[in-house]
Amino acid sequence: MSDGDANLVSNVLVLGAGAMGCYFAARLIEGGTPVTLVDIDEARIGTLNSSGLTVVDDRGTRNVPVRASTAAALHVPANLVIVFTKGIHTATAMQQIAHLVGPDTFALTLQNGLGNAQTIAETLSRDRVMFGVTDVPADLVPPTEVHSQGKGKITFWSLDEAGAPQAHVLHALFEAAGMQAMADPSAEIAVWEKVAFNAALNAPSAILECPVGGLDTNDGRAIVETVVEETVAVAHASKIAVDPARIMARVNYALATHREHKPSMLQDIQAKRRTEIDLINGAIVAAGEAVGVSAPVTATLVHLVRAKEGFART
Repeated sequence: MSDGDANLVSNVLVLGAGAMGCYFAARLIEGGTPVTLVDIDEARIGTLNSSGLTVVDDRGTRNVPVRASTAAALHVPANLVIVFTKGIHTATAMQQIAHLVGPDTFALTLQNGLGNAQTIAETLSRDRVMFGVTDVPADLVPPTEVHSQGKGKITFWSLDEAGAPQAHVLHALFEAAGMQAMADPSAEIAVWEKVAFNAALNAPSAILECPVGGLDTNDGRAIVETVVEETVAVAHASKIAVDPARIMARVNYALATHREHKPSMLQDIQAKRRTEIDLINGAIVAAGEAVGVSAPVTATLVHLVRAKEGFART
């Protein structure tokens, strides 16, 4: 990297000390990048600072010392902010780090759902916001152990073409950490294809309270396939060239091989937490309304999850 590249990544904040935040922070630290994990749980922050992270992946098992903090305790502006909070917390997280945003701060969101980049752009200018997706696997074993088996990739690009040079800097950053990354101007396609996948599996699983394999029936597949079809129709009307065959291949693979997996939306319902339904299925419905394409089954799932969410929290 050039001196300018090094300056960009001299102070990185990773927002959210969940599985993904912890794993990405650990890998970046191992690649030589200064990283601070930012969270709101002070007890967890203390444990991370004292014990570090135990990382278990294809490289083996090792302990990675980390620095963790609340946003309020930090004072030096960040060069890069990587957002891994749930989408429903994006606006709050950005408000909490507003004092750490300087003229050279960039942000990357790899969160689920639609609209996170636009929310971040309310704090940073669009040319300083990057968005994308990742299928890097990560599971947290509380309090400080994170597992990642198998390889995944990171695909991202800038919300505004003026920020394209920084996307290539991020590519170099991830490559230095030994992570497969691609700075791709068509990243929006990958985002929408992941949204279609999540919308098709997460919401039905949450409503039926079954793992992914429970949807592998004639009726379950009818729902799943219709949600994919509706999402593809909305994407195409929005001039986003998603590939329905690629989406269904991924869905079929999950139904066949991840049968016991509990999607995050189901986990949220069972834990009586607020779900990301509005950023996934709800965002598809809203995008459809903007281009005159209806998504009735997807909309029905939104109402069912909201109703179940409200009931579960009473």
